[in-house]
Amino acid sequence: MKRPSPLVRRGNEVDMDSAMTPMIDVVFLLLVFFVWTASFQVVEHVLPSEMSTQIGSDSNPEVEPPPPKDIDDIVIRIGWSGQSPTWSINGDEADDLPAVEQQLKIVAGIDAGVVVILHPDPVVPLGYVIETYDVAQIAGFENVSFAVNPRGQ
Repeated sequence: MKRPSPLVRRGNEVDMDSAMTPMIDVVFLLLVFFVWTASFQVVEHVLPSEMSTQIGSDSNPEVEPPPPKDIDDIVIRIGWSGQSPTWSINGDEADDLPAVEQQLKIVAGIDAGVVVILHPDPVVPLGYVIETYDVAQIAGFENVSFAVNPRGQ
């Protein structure tokens, strides 16, 4: 009769030593992996710096900038002289429509929220009024209005 080998399992019995060894190996490998990949440095939110508390050699104190000035509404008067229109922006004459556009772009660069009011004379053709309106829109103004004369005036 042949003697049974100790390496061959018998039936359904489970040897605890042989089942636990691979699990311990896997847990150990995971532990080593996480320790090696973990960073134990403190995350720096504020960089340390050594700054002098002494005032420099500059004798000029810091000057606060002046508060921004409120810009009044821009009134563009459109008149008619002979065969051509004339423009004035808050009383200052403009030579032509590109000059009006240039001045409006300067103001729009400062404050595009200013109200632009177009005030055409009754004899000005509608095309020039629309062109002026378009120039104000292109310059960047969002609020372009028209002035109206009350009836009887």
